[in-house]
Amino acid sequence: MSKISVIGAGSWGTALSLLLYNNGNQVLLYSVITDEVKMLNEKREHESKLPGVHLPDDMVITDDLQLALSDADLVVLAVPSPFTRSTAHSMTSYVKEGQLIVNVAKGVEEKTLMTLSEIIEQEIPQANVAVLSGPSHAEEVGRGLPTTCVVGAKDKKTAEYIQNMFMSPVFRVYTSPDILGIELGAALKNVIALAAGTADGLGYGDNLKAALITRGIAEISRLAIAMGAKPETLYGLSGIGDLIVTCESVHSRNRKAGYLIGKGATMQEAMDEVKMVVEGVYSAKAAMGLAKKYQIELPIISEVNKVLFENKPAFDAVNDLMLRDKKIENNNLNW
Repeated sequence: MSKISVIGAGSWGTALSLLLYNNGNQVLLYSVITDEVKMLNEKREHESKLPGVHLPDDMVITDDLQLALSDADLVVLAVPSPFTRSTAHSMTSYVKEGQLIVNVAKGVEEKTLMTLSEIIEQEIPQANVAVLSGPSHAEEVGRGLPTTCVVGAKDKKTAEYIQNMFMSPVFRVYTSPDILGIELGAALKNVIALAAGTADGLGYGDNLKAALITRGIAEISRLAIAMGAKPETLYGLSGIGDLIVTCESVHSRNRKAGYLIGKGATMQEAMDEVKMVVEGVYSAKAAMGLAKKYQIELPIISEVNKVLFENKPAFDAVNDLMLRDKKIENNNLNW
């Protein structure tokens, strides 16, 4: 039996806690929010974020960070991306040399343009940092529905260790050495999902949704490959797989926020209605910063930024995408 601590008791952290517990591990769930810890201990259910998913009575739920990190064989960092740096900073004095931390959030930091694993390594240099991502809504993982993800680590042994911790009859895990590709696919698909949701809100059909997904993965891949990611990763679980589910699923907070924007809501109104962190909003500006740094054209993501931050009407954004200069679909194909 391994001792695993999950840092962050939102929907994803709660779902993964139950998964890891059901795999036969001793699991501790941590939240910095005292009221959340009290509620979870009393009700054994996150009624607002993951209703219907019950936590076992012997799972420890605490707001004591030192207790959470003490002697843990594996630490799962499951806080929303805007809070990754501050959480990692608060953890550093309790993390031992070589401590294994697997990050499961998705995003890129706007000010520094750093991936989340880079942030964790900067704040906790003594840690061994890995990532887990893929098409995996907490609402389905918490209910034990079949799900597949990929774990990225610097060495094969670490990746396989994490794979063994998470693997179950309902949660299949693959391994990969491409941490960068996994993180970029996971973060940038949220921005495309905002566009897909906006198209739904405007009343456009499946044709446009398919186009946004297809051209969206092309944008993500151009940028990620320019940064050093592997193309195979972007056409795998954390790229096209996660993009499809986030653009299509009723569970997707990014799609929902986009839908509300398409219906006329402002960015802030949409975020308030969703009532959870809409990570695509935070990654949108970072994506444009990376595009400028690496001189990569991102038409869809650029229009999303204009809608979010420049009050551009969503209808005009779609129209401008449709009326762009004529292009060849793939520059790598010769006549």
